[in-house]
Amino acid sequence: MLSLLLPTGGAGKALAQGTFPAGRRGLGVLPMEIRRALPQDIRELLHCLKMRSKYAVLLVFVISLVIIEKENNFISRVSDKLKQSPQALAEANSTEISPAPDKNGSLASLQELDAAFSQLRSHLYNITLQLAGDRDPGPRRHVLLMATTRTGSSFVGEFFNQQGSIFYLFEPLWHVEKTVTFLPGGASAVGSALVYRDVLKQLLLCDLYILENFISPVPEGHLTPFLFRRGSSHSLCEEPVCTPSTKKVFEKYYCKNRRCGPLNITLAAEACRRKQHVALKTVRIRQLEFLQPLVEDPRLDLRIIQLVRDPRAVLASRMVAFSGKYETWKKWASEGEAPLREEEVQRLRGNCESIRLSAELGLRRPGWLRGRYMLVRYEDVARAPLQKAREMFRFAGLPLTPQVEEWIGKNTQAPPDGSGVYSTCKNSSEQFDKWRFSMPFKLAQVVQDACAPAMQLFGYKLASSPEALANRSFSLLEEAQPAWVT
Repeated sequence: MLSLLLPTGGAGKALAQGTFPAGRRGLGVLPMEIRRALPQDIRELLHCLKMRSKYAVLLVFVISLVIIEKENNFISRVSDKLKQSPQALAEANSTEISPAPDKNGSLASLQELDAAFSQLRSHLYNITLQLAGDRDPGPRRHVLLMATTRTGSSFVGEFFNQQGSIFYLFEPLWHVEKTVTFLPGGASAVGSALVYRDVLKQLLLCDLYILENFISPVPEGHLTPFLFRRGSSHSLCEEPVCTPSTKKVFEKYYCKNRRCGPLNITLAAEACRRKQHVALKTVRIRQLEFLQPLVEDPRLDLRIIQLVRDPRAVLASRMVAFSGKYETWKKWASEGEAPLREEEVQRLRGNCESIRLSAELGLRRPGWLRGRYMLVRYEDVARAPLQKAREMFRFAGLPLTPQVEEWIGKNTQAPPDGSGVYSTCKNSSEQFDKWRFSMPFKLAQVVQDACAPAMQLFGYKLASSPEALANRSFSLLEEAQPAWVT
């Protein structure tokens, strides 16, 4: 458009091409001869453009000054804050702070400003952790409570079940035992240990689908109402694992405090992965040496707690809980009945020896078990449940929450007759040696003869007479050894 207004000839051509002497180009520096050659209206247009350019430059300059002033004020305020905040936070956290700002209240460079902001963010993160309980969630722990039947494992397992950040499973290997037939002793015993171990590893890794190979009837669409003792695991009875109940479905092992539909194994596996830690209780693994691959698996951070109990108390409890399996023992204990079969005594001796050998391995502290094994007597838990719970949680690297402490307080002070054979609610300090007043001395003698090495290792005293057995003032317990925690 401007080219239409330019004159023809050399001046117009020079103006259009911008070919002016060096240092004199631009609308405001046209040579005098060219300026005179232009028509009057063109000269007025150029004068107007020149004035507008000056005002535009002046406006940009003023705006730049305003922006620079605001930036200086902002940096000055940030600098004043940074001179105080890192110092105050450092005094509270006893940590080092970034280099101090200059005396004029501003930082020497943008690098220092960035470093100060990073330091301030770090201090705020520390304060956030303190407000959240002064504890970082930490690494994922895996806890295996390893016991035998009637040793108080259900009671001790509840310590971990009550901790909200732990995904707890109660005896999931029960399904393996019921599905796979193992003959006692020899290669079959080794085979069973390997199967238990491999299933256990998958469960600790939250692969709960492995159980579908052993649950009967076989789950359909990853749904089953037949998971053994589902109600003993809070994680399987809380949302979102607890789905709406179905009236037409009979659930053999139901949740205690709420109605839930059949167990959705997919939801259970997802809940397991969401929880910070995993704990599992089993009475079906006795050979500690078979667990070495699990301890050394980099995906697991396994802690093994072996729970033992006086074998005399174990036998007395089993004769009540599994009465039909111990008819021979009961008949023999009664005066004038048939003699005790040697195979029964050998089975008792074998059980005691397998427990002893595992404990001896753990207490020898081989490299792969160092810091991974803890031996606990049920009697010590019963006498001081809260103290032993603290020790076990400390060993496992887990926080002992108020919910766990509250549960222990409520469930260890039950009325004398208010608990059943399988109950976890008992007056533990009075119940742990109650067996002494009902067991015939001849029965205690058989156990002492068959299990003497194990009793000596675990600190259980022998009773030399019926009077000593029934005399509560005579303790049958040696003091627990600190070396039981590796």
